[in-house]
Amino acid sequence: MVEISLVLYLVISIALTVWVARTLSKNGIVFLIECFGHDEVLARSTNHLLVVGFYLVNLGWILLTLRYGAEPQSVAGAIKFLASKIGLVVVVLGAMHFFNMNAIAKFGRKVGQWLREDMAAQPAV
Repeated sequence: MVEISLVLYLVISIALTVWVARTLSKNGIVFLIECFGHDEVLARSTNHLLVVGFYLVNLGWILLTLRYGAEPQSVAGAIKFLASKIGLVVVVLGAMHFFNMNAIAKFGRKVGQWLREDMAAQPAV
């Protein structure tokens, strides 16, 4: 029962992490392009770096929490075990999303402003 629960935890958590990362990356690029003054190269590069960091933090969390929690002795215990561990992963994924959005909103506006100032300062050709 323990081995099956741990395998299910890994499969579900990793699949959920991949799905969230892809969804945020695909839908967040428009936001990043706007934040970075329509500099698409900078936005795509930043998007990729955010995805890599997202994977590293979340996969690390998933692997580190493998050892925690009471080992399930029954099917009901296995369901509770999976629900609590996956629920914790979902909360961490959500927290990472809000942290990233806050950082992008804060620093993206600043970078976008710098880019717009640079564009305005350049002489027209």
